Amino acid sequence: MHRMVYPFLPALGRGLGVDLAALSLALTLRSLAGAGGPFLASVADSRGRKTGMLLGLSLFTLGVGLVALWPSYPAFLVAMILAMLGKYTFDPSMQAYLGDRITYQRRGLVLAVTELGWSLSFIVGVPVMGLLIARRGWTAPFPLLALMGLFALALLSWLVPRDPSPAEDRLSLWENLRKVLTYPPALAGLAMGLSLSTANEVINLVFGVWMENSFGLKVAALGAASAVIGFSELGGESLAAGLTDRLGKTRAVGSGLLLNSLAALALPFLGRELAGAVVGLFLFYITFEFALVSCIPLMTEVMPSARATLMSTNVAGLSLGRALGALIASPLYFLGVRLQGGIDLLPSALTAVVFNLLALVALHYLHKSVKS
Repeated sequence: MHRMVYPFLPALGRGLGVDLAALSLALTLRSLAGAGGPFLASVADSRGRKTGMLLGLSLFTLGVGLVALWPSYPAFLVAMILAMLGKYTFDPSMQAYLGDRITYQRRGLVLAVTELGWSLSFIVGVPVMGLLIARRGWTAPFPLLALMGLFALALLSWLVPRDPSPAEDRLSLWENLRKVLTYPPALAGLAMGLSLSTANEVINLVFGVWMENSFGLKVAALGAASAVIGFSELGGESLAAGLTDRLGKTRAVGSGLLLNSLAALALPFLGRELAGAVVGLFLFYITFEFALVSCIPLMTEVMPSARATLMSTNVAGLSLGRALGALIASPLYFLGVRLQGGIDLLPSALTAVVFNLLALVALHYLHKSVKS
């Protein structure tokens, strides 16, 4: 649900009867809604990790089920918001669950393995959604997604042990949030994630429109191109699994940010031809995914006493970064279209580099404060 929106923005817009500006607004609101993640995911600190994961899956299933029953732009907007809240409730709860059980020295490997589902959703899920949309219209994926959500709820309820009874001395939501938001290293980590996600979103939001406009790709072909991006993310997650613990979390994140900046600068020039565009997107996404996945184990150790709240605040920061990126992505792209020489993505690429550099500054401060 989260991933299929980007490559199929034109098809979804046609089906919903809205333009790119309306869809960009919807994506911005979706990302802003993710800022509410700490208020929901903190239940994993106060009520248990399993409770947080079940709540996240329930929100997702409710959202996609709404579109299956009422296919319209308002329902689509609500579904994206609920799916985002669901993801941003589930992910921190799951990461805190594993952080409680896996030593920091091995946590990079284990959390990178969980991120494989993210890339496989692009490799397998998005092409399947593309075929469904091409054959049966834009609404076709939503009943299937709702059934998958129900299946995941049942599986999680069965597999994950029951949460222990809440301790009487556990801090409240507001107390945990105050701890996070008054701890300078945590704020540095949040700024790093926000900047990194903004850099990615200014490219992420427009690549489907760019490839359709530049090369005339149709829905099924965009699904295939998305699979290439999925393989690049799979590569980034595999590199993180193999290298993050060995290099050290901070060094791995910094290397990923620098390499992602180089890939962003190369993308407008590689993108003059279809093969070059695919290669450029591959490099951009593999470096971003390596940096992002390396961030996760680093952040799990910044404040172990409020791990789920910190991780949910981190994903809220990532969501705010995506909201900022979505807000500026369309104007940047159309600025590039007006430039001469076929370098449509140059303003977007330069903006991505600026935000990556800001993330590096925040990472440097975090490293000085918390040796990780």
